Amino acid sequence: MKRFTALLFSIFILSSCAELQQVVSQLPQGGDVLSNADIASGLRQALDFGIDKQVTKLTQEDGFFKNELVKILLPEELQKVDKTLRDIGLSSLADEGLKVLNRAAEDAVKEATPIFVDAVKGITFNDAKNILLGDNNEATEYLAIKTQSALYDKFNPVIANSFQKVGADQIWENLINRYNNIPFTNNVNPDLTDYVTGEALKGVYTMIAVEEKEIRTKISSRTTDLLRKVFALQD
Repeated sequence: MKRFTALLFSIFILSSCAELQQVVSQLPQGGDVLSNADIASGLRQALDFGIDKQVTKLTQEDGFFKNELVKILLPEELQKVDKTLRDIGLSSLADEGLKVLNRAAEDAVKEATPIFVDAVKGITFNDAKNILLGDNNEATEYLAIKTQSALYDKFNPVIANSFQKVGADQIWENLINRYNNIPFTNNVNPDLTDYVTGEALKGVYTMIAVEEKEIRTKISSRTTDLLRKVFALQD
């Protein structure tokens, strides 16, 4: 909520569109001045590239599980389950428990693209102005504000179904039961569907932020004329 409030406040204090247009007009563009629509289109294009390049990777097998930036680990209350099982020689069971959590996230992310596309289409010039002059992950933060609630609603049932499809329910029931039957341990039973949903969302925004930072900080990553012109404004 604080981030959203800061976003609105930033838009309010950045004066009029003329401020950024004055900056634009000072760029060496052979007499061509970027329009408000061009600037908004450039931000949309950058986000579209991030979604296409990075989010698609997460939908592949091991897209989460073998990506250390987003790999889903156990929630804190289950880390003791993992350690205890490994300590008594059940590492393979613990590994399988981790894998199915990540498989569920990989399934869920396939539902994300249409929601992102709608959010990107809605970027206005005022949005673009604030994003362009913001931090290296400003566009990603904007996207998170616009999509997080809808993505959670999409991801949650997919993850629940995926748990059933890949046998995660059985694996975790077996894993937790084995742990709970160990003498002198306290029983655990976390809501894994909610936990994995939240971690999948974090993973999606993390990978979009990776691409956004590339475009902002590396001219070689600006692969179209529009991206080069628009992001020259923040160099």
